Amino acid sequence: MQICVIGTGYVGLVVGTCLAEMGNDVVCVDNDLDKLAKLEKGIVPIYEPGLEELIKVNVRENRLKFTSDLKAAVEKALVCFIAVGTPQSEDGAADLQYVEAVAGSIGKAVNGYKVIVDKSTVPVGTAEKVTEIIKKHTTHEFDVVSNPEFLKQGAAVDDFLKPDRVVIGSNSQKATEIMQELYSPFLRTGNPVIIMDVKSAEMTKYAANSFLAVKISYANEIANICEKVGANAEMVRIGMCADKRIGSQFLFPGLGYGGSCFPKDVKALLKTAKDNNCGYRLLEAADEVNKEQRVIFINKILKRFKSDIAGMTFAVWGLAFKPKTNDMRMAPSITIINALLELGAKVKAYDPKAFDFARSLWGDRIVYAKGAYDALEGADCLLLLTEWNEFRRPDFDRIKTLLKSPVIFDGRNQYEPDRMERRGFEYYCIGKK
Repeated sequence: MQICVIGTGYVGLVVGTCLAEMGNDVVCVDNDLDKLAKLEKGIVPIYEPGLEELIKVNVRENRLKFTSDLKAAVEKALVCFIAVGTPQSEDGAADLQYVEAVAGSIGKAVNGYKVIVDKSTVPVGTAEKVTEIIKKHTTHEFDVVSNPEFLKQGAAVDDFLKPDRVVIGSNSQKATEIMQELYSPFLRTGNPVIIMDVKSAEMTKYAANSFLAVKISYANEIANICEKVGANAEMVRIGMCADKRIGSQFLFPGLGYGGSCFPKDVKALLKTAKDNNCGYRLLEAADEVNKEQRVIFINKILKRFKSDIAGMTFAVWGLAFKPKTNDMRMAPSITIINALLELGAKVKAYDPKAFDFARSLWGDRIVYAKGAYDALEGADCLLLLTEWNEFRRPDFDRIKTLLKSPVIFDGRNQYEPDRMERRGFEYYCIGKK
């Protein structure tokens, strides 16, 4: 099938590459010429396990191409994916200026029947807006469908190649059949294609992400209570997760959620609820709890050092909002490091993948260590902010030797308090004494 994907950000690259991997002819469109030139050479601007290798293979096999010529790409394609950014506006709503601009360009380029796919995360009613914009520029037949993505950063390639479900919002039988054919190679194990109306599909993405955000905030509230009453949040989590009605995912207490999806999608759904005079107390609470969780962690540090951290050096392990990505958007590390800097502290940080993003934020205001242990040398304590695998079983004797004092603040509950105490560490975590 002839496909074009407009936008080569995180979603667009994964979608285009994985569709090419299944034998489709895919053209990815972007207006950043430098980025396109690098992609043609297999240089990928984001870190996502497995993605770079797939891009190189499919470019070499001539199934995946990159261009700035949107008109030519649309003319050749049967299915056109819109995968541009929908950043958060000041009022929390999704900013649709890029989606609307692309819709206008598609309308001018349409030369026959097309299926236009909203892959970007967009609020309810966006497909209708896209349809009206395209209609202003063409008399050719087309359909607009909603096909929300459910990709987890760090596992996005596997999520697309082996999806647990595919949601297609369509009001056209013709478009539905084309989309079912397109996704059929990915669903041979019997996982469902869920067909629904367009507005329900648009809502499904926000509802799913916001529910997961609520679970994370709930886990953090329970952990905070556990810490106060002397219960062990990890034991409580295990006891809860054994209930099949609850499940085991997204119930790990820590520093809260970050990234490009959960914070933005919760805000956008809140805005939708307010605009339609609906209740939104649960969503608002989840958002507030998430912000407070970082403040609670900062206060642990300040309490330990009697609020006097000016001139102290803090080693930081982990900057990305989660492991297996270089994405720092809305990462807890940003809030925490900014607070430390404002109070006159120094920061020596290490992250396996996120330094480019970090340098764009802080420049030379922090030190970027070459390795995890380099960050510890001469530091007053260690803050663990991202649970990369390499931080799970470190050399604790070496850590004690390098730090000025054996103090660890673990925002991801990677270690057991009893063991850390036996090793001679002063250890602070989430939801445990």
